[in-house]
Amino acid sequence: MLLTKESLFSMFRFVALLWQENTVHLSEIDSRFGDGDHGVTIGKMAAMILSRLNERQDESAKEFIESLGSGCMEIAGGSAGPLYGVLLEGFAGPLPCGDTEIDAATLKTMFSSARSALFEITKARVGDKTLMDVLIPATEAAEKAPDDVLSILRAAAAAAYQGVRETENQVSKFGRARNYGEKTLGTPDVGAVSTALLFKGFQRGIEQHVLDC
Repeated sequence: MLLTKESLFSMFRFVALLWQENTVHLSEIDSRFGDGDHGVTIGKMAAMILSRLNERQDESAKEFIESLGSGCMEIAGGSAGPLYGVLLEGFAGPLPCGDTEIDAATLKTMFSSARSALFEITKARVGDKTLMDVLIPATEAAEKAPDDVLSILRAAAAAAYQGVRETENQVSKFGRARNYGEKTLGTPDVGAVSTALLFKGFQRGIEQHVLDC
């Protein structure tokens, strides 16, 4: 199976829909130790993605994903916009210009590129209770998965949700939440949750695209 531009559109449509469904939940988590607006910011990103899906059908996959990255960076609301902007631009990095189909090897490289892009702007790693507790294991799972697009996305999503569960046993070391120390134990990191939803959206989008075809 190869990823086409249409299947990528389906992936991001499901990301946007999952984000919209979970805005209240995300803000509730964020309200415990943060500003309480993460869900609002994610909701704005979701709306931006859906808008660009309707407006940018003629763009290449690379141009489209890069436009989502720049769109995230333009959204006010703490660090979420810049972080997701860099993640998505990194994800698009390995893609060639122009229309192309994406094979499993390229998809794995896209995950690795997104991780490398985040490494350049944050010192957070696994165990620090951030979205990196999802991104890093999801990328590692993608790299180890069989060379099949759906297997890669399923492995990444499963590792992402395991990463979210791990953050419940961690003390926050970044952002406003770090001021609460051990009080943050038992609560998942909100950025980890929204990033896990991103990977789940990728998986569901491809599964739906396969069914539609």
